[in-house]
Amino acid sequence: MSKKDFQIIKGHKHIPYRPQKYPEDEMIDRAKGFYEMARGRRTIRAFSKKPVPKEIMTDLIRTAGTSPSGAHKQPWTFCLVSNPAIKKQIRIAAEEEEYQSYHKRMSKEWLKDLEPMGTDWNKPFIETAPWLIVAFRKIYDMDKNGLKTNNYYVTESIGLACGMLLLAINNAGLSALTHTPSPMNFLSSILDRPDNERPFLLIPVGYADDDAYVPDIHRKKLDDICIVYE
Repeated sequence: MSKKDFQIIKGHKHIPYRPQKYPEDEMIDRAKGFYEMARGRRTIRAFSKKPVPKEIMTDLIRTAGTSPSGAHKQPWTFCLVSNPAIKKQIRIAAEEEEYQSYHKRMSKEWLKDLEPMGTDWNKPFIETAPWLIVAFRKIYDMDKNGLKTNNYYVTESIGLACGMLLLAINNAGLSALTHTPSPMNFLSSILDRPDNERPFLLIPVGYADDDAYVPDIHRKKLDDICIVYE
């Protein structure tokens, strides 16, 4: 029995949903294969200067834009930056904040927890990576008459979108870093973003350098993160 072309629910048009279906054995293989791809993802800080076509980057952003959001408000803006002068401005501003964090703001416990990562206030990857994605959360929108309209679950929504973005980056054969210099208001100023947007995440993207190394860390086991009720 075929579905109707659409239904009207509470005065709004709803269309049929026909997701791809697979045999159970193929579902198991696909879930396992996707996990294997995802577990290979690592945060890196050593990028190659090899250019990445803009078409790839915009498709990655398209993927992020498919993420669910509160009331489907899609409260995000993703800025793609490859301009060397802008990247330099961002690096200078980020390093100023990071220097203050590492020398004054971070607790001794925080700094100790960061030691295995090998990080410090120097952030050369901001200029080395061919692209920066700067994710902004939109705390409200403006209608065509210039009036404010509410957005809902903004932080949760953009968090979901950035998670999908990171997996899309990895799936494309690229690498990324989730960078959160704090405070990040300088990104709004440098990129001239409107008052309703707040910086959420700075993500350098590109190919991993041939000599890239990452910390020898281990993820929690399934039993540590999953409780099954049957």
